[in-house]
Order: sequence, then C-alpha cells, then structure tokens
Amino acid sequence: MSDTPDNAVRTYTEQHRAAFLDDLAEWLRIPSVSAQPEHHGDVRRSAEWLSGKLSETGFPVTEIWETPGAPAVFAEWPSQDPDAPVVLVYGHHDVQPAAREDGWHTDPFDPVIRDGRMYGRGAADDKGQVFFHTLGVRAHLAATGRTTPAVHLKLLIEGEEESGSPHFRALAEERAGRLAADVVIVSDTGMWNETTPTVCTGMRGLAECEIELSGPGQDIHSGSFGGAVPNPATEIARLVAALHDQDGRVAVPGFYDGVAELTEAERDLFAELPFDEATWLRTASSHATAGEAGYSTLERIWARPTAEVNGIGGGYQGAGSKTVIPASALVKLSFRLVAGQDPERIQEAVRVWAESRIPAGIGHRITFAPATRPCLTPLDHPALQAVARAMGRAFGTKILFTREGGSGPAADLQDVLGAPVLFLGISVPSDGWHGPDEKVELDLLLKGVETAAHLWGELADALR
Repeated sequence: MSDTPDNAVRTYTEQHRAAFLDDLAEWLRIPSVSAQPEHHGDVRRSAEWLSGKLSETGFPVTEIWETPGAPAVFAEWPSQDPDAPVVLVYGHHDVQPAAREDGWHTDPFDPVIRDGRMYGRGAADDKGQVFFHTLGVRAHLAATGRTTPAVHLKLLIEGEEESGSPHFRALAEERAGRLAADVVIVSDTGMWNETTPTVCTGMRGLAECEIELSGPGQDIHSGSFGGAVPNPATEIARLVAALHDQDGRVAVPGFYDGVAELTEAERDLFAELPFDEATWLRTASSHATAGEAGYSTLERIWARPTAEVNGIGGGYQGAGSKTVIPASALVKLSFRLVAGQDPERIQEAVRVWAESRIPAGIGHRITFAPATRPCLTPLDHPALQAVARAMGRAFGTKILFTREGGSGPAADLQDVLGAPVLFLGISVPSDGWHGPDEKVELDLLLKGVETAAHLWGELADALR
C-alpha cells in the first residue's frame, strides 16, 4: 500500500469540494457536441477551457492537439522520481446532443444540483470523470507532501469520442512518442451500481459490415418470374438464418480461433456480483434471455464474442402488397470480439463465409467499417491490483470486477502504445448516459477523486 494518508486525502477533498463542483458546472455549460457542426466552436472552447484548468491545477505542460476534426487536450506532469512509472489517463471532453424537448426536466447545458446529484449533459459521460483527476492529483500532493506526482502523469482528453473517434488512432500513432506509457487509465466507464464499487477489466472489440445482394436489374413480377430466378431478399434471409447454429454459436468458420476462454476464477468473480436476471431483462426491455449455450448472461455480454443483425431490408415495405421479386436486399451485421480475436481476421472470415453462400445469379457487395480491437487486463496484473486497492481505500469496501460488453477507442491506445489498459470509473447505470436528465452522484464523484489520489502512489509501488 502506498503511504498516502487516507484521512488526509478525504479531508482535502471535502475542503475543496465546493470549488471543484463550481468548476465542473462551468465546464458543463459549454455545449461541446462534436456530432453537430453548429457546436464545433464549442468543442474547441471546451478544449481551451480544460487546457487552462489543467494548467491552473499544476500541470507544467498543457497542449491542444489538432486533428482533422475536433481538438484533443494533452497534459503532462513529470515526477521528480527518476524511476517513476509513466501513466496515461484517457477520457473525452465532447458530449452527446441534448435538448430540453428530449425529455430533460432542466436545461441540459445549465447544470443543477438536486438531491445529491448534478444534472447536466456530460456530468457522467465524460466530463465529470475526467475532471475528478484534477482534484485527485492535488489531493495526492497535499496528503503526501510531494511537489510532483509519484508517477509521470500524462492526460489525453479526446474531442470526438461521441462521434466515433474517427481521427483518434491516427492521432495516437502520430503522437506515440509523447504518449508512451507503462499503463493507460481509462476514466470513461462505470461501476456495477451505487453500493457495489467495481473495476472493469476489459472491453470487447467491434467489427461491422454491410452485405448487399443484387439480383434482377429492377423489381420484377413475382408471378411471371418467381420460382425461376434467384431472389436477393430470400438469399439475405438464408444468410442471416445461417449466422448461428442451434446452440447460439456463430457459425462463421474460424470465428472462435484464439478466443481467450474464461477461467474458473473469472467465472467465480462474475458470480459474486449481485446480478438479478429479471431486473436486467426489464432494463433490456426484453422478455427472455438467449445466446450461446453453456454461458451465463453476464458471461455472454462480457466475455463471449457475438454476431448480431442490426438491420435487414429488401423489396416492398409499404402498406398493402406489391408482388415483386426485389432488385436488391441488404443486411447490417456487427460482431463483438473478445481477447484473442483479430478484427482483420474476423472480417476476412466473414467475407469468405458470406461469399461461399451466395448462389449464382446474385451479385454482392460487402463493406466493412473501421474495426475496434478488444482489450483485456489479466486479473493478476499488478497495475490492475493497484487500481482495486486505490478504489478499496476510497470506498472502504471490497472491490469486485466486471467487464464491458461494449467497445471504445481505448483498445487503440493498447495497440499503438503496447501498454495495458485499466479502467477507473465511478458512474452508475442510473446516470443516464446519452439520455435525458444525465447526472452524476456527487458522493461517488468525490470517491473518484479519492481513488485517483491514492492511485498514483499505488501504481508507483506496483510497477517499480
């Protein structure tokens, strides 16, 4: 355990709570919506605000990094310890679109505090979780008497995450030398719930494709030609029907090659979580579970690869009937990937599988979107254990472990920098990311501050 005094961290945090929340509210008032052109100037203003605040915090290096899209913010605070490990914190300062008419009870860009919560777009995703690092590092210094952090601390706060991070990998590759780190901390995630603090150990990757099949040169009469020429809508249906076998496994040959199987220890840790399937189904607006045989619901969404039909269409879709054989049909597929799977190999396997099932007389076009790699940190990794210890000191309870079923740009940092990715987040499911009345629980936000204050000493000890 690092020598950061727990009481000193808590006292410092409470003493500076009001000013910290005032600053966060000021930042939330900047509508940094990267997806909307009319707010591109606000995204830049958000970057400039953060750069200035990080400089005020004490970071001796703060820079705005330009991209072909929205700017990112980089900051660096070297440690006076020559053998200190290098830690890079990732987050984003852009936010989702929001308007009062979407169902908000207050203006989404005029944050309010009510019942121990701060409501406003970006309060949890991700400005609040980025900003707790500013007070966290100051609490770390105040409690230890240090003048520099126990680690060589870097921050990279992206400006396009809510728009799919289209320029992030190129930025990471271009600036890899400046971003080099022993470990990456991602503060764009959450915990199991308000009373169960958890650390996420990994996220799935993502490969997406669109398959379009073409048949006749135009829609043709199903009575005159049906049964005698191939129908692209029928072939799309057959393709989708062949995507899974009877046990819910993806039927693409080679799809599971290299998949990192769950260990019994990991399964036991998942089982410790207070998971209620009926509650989960209500959250999913669904009536029954389904998926790969032999795995629990949490194992399916966190640790197993999947294939999903995201959209399918072809032929007449209007009211009544129109008896035609359509000229074309398409399906949109997404594949969530786990550790051990290579997105490029998956894309090629899907292409070969699909093309092998397309009959003569049917043309095809298969298009893949840029892929995201999965990332996973082993449970026994010393840096992961340091995060769990730091969080345990802040929350005063046992820390459990989860994974994320979704995907994000963190894997690009793991891929480009060759450093393990760890997740530190305090958001909870009720925070309403991307929806109306997004909020952050203030007590949990301050626990994030305390965790960050303890983390730098824990990591310095663990990684030396």
